[in-house]
Amino acid sequence: MKIDLSHFWSLFNIPDPIEEFRFAPDRRWRFDYCWPHQKIAVEVEGGIWLGGRHNRPVGYAKDLEKYNRATMDGWKVFRFTPQQFKNGEAGELLEQVFCLKSVKANQGSEI
Repeated sequence: MKIDLSHFWSLFNIPDPIEEFRFAPDRRWRFDYCWPHQKIAVEVEGGIWLGGRHNRPVGYAKDLEKYNRATMDGWKVFRFTPQQFKNGEAGELLEQVFCLKSVKANQGSEI
């Protein structure tokens, strides 16, 4: 089940992301949300208490493959539970990430 985050980003001064972005053309992998120019991605890990896809051995292994490939391609992938969006923890962390990214860009270096 996908959570509605359409108004979430503006609450934390985070630019609107691209949803379901396919980051590896040779694979069907998609990020839940991402900012391609900054190579920042967000994955919402649902079903952690219910034994969802991400917790089963095959699903977990496939997620590892996806996240490792993304890291090799230079992406910064942040993983959150739906609860972390509801309680604001995800927004607070991502707001810091984008603030840092902005500061570093103004200084001419990357985070």
